[in-house]
Amino acid sequence: MKIAILSRNKNLYSTKRLIEAAELRGHEVLLLDHMKCVLVIEQSRPHIYYNGKEVTDVNAVIPRIGASATFYGSAVVRQFEMMKIFTAVESQALVRSRDKLRSLQILARAGIGMPKSAFANEPKDIESVIASIGGAPCVVKLLEGTQGIGVILAENDKAAKSVIEAFLKLDANMLVQEYIKESKGADIRVFVVDGQIVGAMKRQAKEGEFRSNLHRGGTASLIQLTAEERATAIKSAKKLGLGIAGVDLLQSDRGPLVMEVNSSPGLEGIEGATGIDIASKIIEYVERNEFNAPGQ
Repeated sequence: MKIAILSRNKNLYSTKRLIEAAELRGHEVLLLDHMKCVLVIEQSRPHIYYNGKEVTDVNAVIPRIGASATFYGSAVVRQFEMMKIFTAVESQALVRSRDKLRSLQILARAGIGMPKSAFANEPKDIESVIASIGGAPCVVKLLEGTQGIGVILAENDKAAKSVIEAFLKLDANMLVQEYIKESKGADIRVFVVDGQIVGAMKRQAKEGEFRSNLHRGGTASLIQLTAEERATAIKSAKKLGLGIAGVDLLQSDRGPLVMEVNSSPGLEGIEGATGIDIASKIIEYVERNEFNAPGQ
């Protein structure tokens, strides 16, 4: 099988591991920087050029699309779908998951637990927004933020109001969420592939920090999930239509709460914490679904 991996950096851990796993299983790998792909829209013949040559004979695609490249990256994925090639993450699911507000609305409608969240566009609504999620302390989160950037813990109502006012003046879209104090600066990353949990880790924030992201100094360890946590992670990935997903959960007094569902979750932290070959699980998923492309 010829597998195209869409990635902007061949030296990234996740990209290297996927290439390694695919080649070990006897597949040919084509690494494409999605931002350098040229999409040709032609009646009955959509196709892609890369470095001046037409991309042909690809059997499956694994997108590794960063948040900043969502628009063009999803267009490239969509072009492969138009060419009737299986993509491990569908273009519509990718776009849906990157819209944090929309994804939370979808999950809430499905009855999935999450921190109480509020969204507003007018400065005059700030006090009601803070009150609606139970007041401070609360978390103010930029909708476009990644890896913990743009996520602020406001300890009191005054601080929350100041942060929200500052973001609104910058025309930044944000969510205001209740702070789940019993999580104690920890969350759970559940890795879901093809509707099955293939690994899970607990991430603990470093002392003095509430964000547990490994990029911000957090540590990761193996964790055994409860039945409710497993069901929540699988249902979240399914409702967003993601074949590959990193579901981030908080442990709370009222059960697991979904913070976010990531469509391009990194492999380094989860493989290091669990010792599981997640990359091979993804390649196996592609092998099972090679002939399940849209329109086939």
